[in-house]
Amino acid sequence: MALDDYSKRASSLSRRKGDLVKGYLVLENGRVFTGKLLNNCRMAGGEVVFSTAMISYQDIITDPSYYGQIVVMTYPLVGNVGFNERSYASNGAMLKGLVLREATDFPSHYEMEVDLISFLNKSEIAVLTEVDTRALTRIIRSEGTMGGIISDNLGDMEWLQDKARSASRELKGDLVKYVSRRNIMKFGNGRKKVVLLDLGTKKGVIDSLVRRDCEVIAVPAATEAREILYYKPDGVFISDGPGDPQALNYAVNTCRELMGKAPLFGIGLGHQILALAMGAKTFRLQYGHRGSNHPVKNLDNERVYITCQNHGFSIDEASLDNTGIEVNMRSLNDNTIEGIRHRELPVSSVQFAPEGYPGYSETGFFLDDFVNSL
Repeated sequence: MALDDYSKRASSLSRRKGDLVKGYLVLENGRVFTGKLLNNCRMAGGEVVFSTAMISYQDIITDPSYYGQIVVMTYPLVGNVGFNERSYASNGAMLKGLVLREATDFPSHYEMEVDLISFLNKSEIAVLTEVDTRALTRIIRSEGTMGGIISDNLGDMEWLQDKARSASRELKGDLVKYVSRRNIMKFGNGRKKVVLLDLGTKKGVIDSLVRRDCEVIAVPAATEAREILYYKPDGVFISDGPGDPQALNYAVNTCRELMGKAPLFGIGLGHQILALAMGAKTFRLQYGHRGSNHPVKNLDNERVYITCQNHGFSIDEASLDNTGIEVNMRSLNDNTIEGIRHRELPVSSVQFAPEGYPGYSETGFFLDDFVNSL
């Protein structure tokens, strides 16, 4: 970027930040956090969660797994490298709102196409900055994930709290229908054919499979087993996505019918769906796992991997009897189940994201294992 262009952009951002109006985050429990609205979107409601990622804010903002949520970034400075279309996790923003301690005044990166404020304005995503995100995160950790609303005034607190509760209730149903693809699409021309059941997949998952010499046929979440088998796949991949797995009976039934007819591998929400299909149960975590720094132990080789995660539910270990499920990975933060496999059938899954971007994840070998097994 030329020095004059950089100076103009920095000056424009500084002027915008100087004109910020006061804003508030109202939680359903009545707690209020004060900040400043960073863009022109003055109200948004959603489930308030936090992410411990230090980087990858662009991936988080465009990740379908965050659909309908207000995300609190625990890292204090966000936006320093701007946005570029090549790094989108999907086709656009998926959040309802973003809560920050500070947004950078001077974004700069050789791939930057647009700054954070401009992107979020265009996407109509509410952004509250200059918030005590440390205190807010501590409340979510101690009291659990809850609904919230970003507003530019506190004129009617009873109404705002009711809206916060409503936003939380709306996210307890089927969210996958809002983010799954509508049409069947084919990617790549590899030697191995993989049908991807799209519960809200990221572009990186498809790219990772294509790089591994796969032809990927991505199908909508409501696709039935017989339609998937029509393509004669070498394997079926169940993607990540948002929301409660128990609200997705159609996906659970599809996976149950596919077992024994094709190798299955799931990640994130797909991991939970496969567990339900095998007869296990899931439960809601108090505040979920979100971020790019979650340690997971592989029980097969005793190695620990740092993983990228985004989920609010986990598999109930007490429900595994007589399911044929074997646990092979655990979280070192809370000992929850992070990886499973069936003792007899070619079915396995992991709770984290193993896309294996260069320099991004050290767990890409799980995709290698899946593809090599086909």
